[in-house]
Amino acid sequence: RESTLEHADEEEEQKLSQNKAKQKKGASQAITKSVINSDTGTTVKQQKTKKVVDESVDRRTVFVGNLPVSCTVQELKSLFKEYGQIISIRFRSLVPAEDTLSKKLAAIKHKVHPNAKFVNAYVVFKKECDAIRALNENGTEFASGFHIRVDIASKTSSHDNKRSIFLGNLSYDISDDAVREHFSVCGGVVAVRIVRDGKTGLGKGFGYVLFENTDAVHLALKLNDSVLMGRKIRVKRCGEKWKAPQKRPDQSRAPKDRVDTKLKNKCSKDSFVGEKANPLKKSTKQKRLKTIPRNKAGKKQ
Repeated sequence: RESTLEHADEEEEQKLSQNKAKQKKGASQAITKSVINSDTGTTVKQQKTKKVVDESVDRRTVFVGNLPVSCTVQELKSLFKEYGQIISIRFRSLVPAEDTLSKKLAAIKHKVHPNAKFVNAYVVFKKECDAIRALNENGTEFASGFHIRVDIASKTSSHDNKRSIFLGNLSYDISDDAVREHFSVCGGVVAVRIVRDGKTGLGKGFGYVLFENTDAVHLALKLNDSVLMGRKIRVKRCGEKWKAPQKRPDQSRAPKDRVDTKLKNKCSKDSFVGEKANPLKKSTKQKRLKTIPRNKAGKKQ
């Protein structure tokens, strides 16, 4: 009895220690959960603050497009320093000479693909008003054959579709200045944007042109199907749907209708000739067979 009582006491002590350990684990898990939850809350707050900071930075940042590959940081600083204090300059859309190199290393070591001709950059000012004044450099000729495009990097910057046109079927190696020169007869060109592949730097076959007024858009629409670098380009207003796909089903049906009519004509001619020829042959044979025995029978008589 004493031994059984001792064993029972030991078992109760073990159960109590196990329960205490479980309670400690539960408390630690609750603490970690609360810490995680608090961390997620802080990260959400941090993300919100980061977004606000990023938007303010974007409003102070100027996007500079259509720069030559040979452009340097000092050249950009000398161009924009008169508008205010510059915090940083970053080059983008670089095509490395080797696949193993990153774009950042390619920019630092100046190892750019030989076929790459264009590069973009971001210029961050200290004040937002300085970035707005820097927009005066939009359309200026930075180098021979390179009219730069300057715009605020903020996503909230509005784009006027009424003064813009969409271009399609462009050559992949077309330059912004070639498009600018082609549409300069229509009116003042504010900006040209050719959508390019981030890896190769080649164009994707379409782009946009922004004019000074809407009258230039009316004149630019008349250049639809005009030849630019050996290709007939498509020109339409921004925001309008392209009507060319609607003609494709009609064009695809036209040859079918033609084939059907040809087949029908062939079938009708064949059937018509067959029906006419066979009875004539039969009728001639029957007449000859009938006339010959009659003449013979008359002579014998």
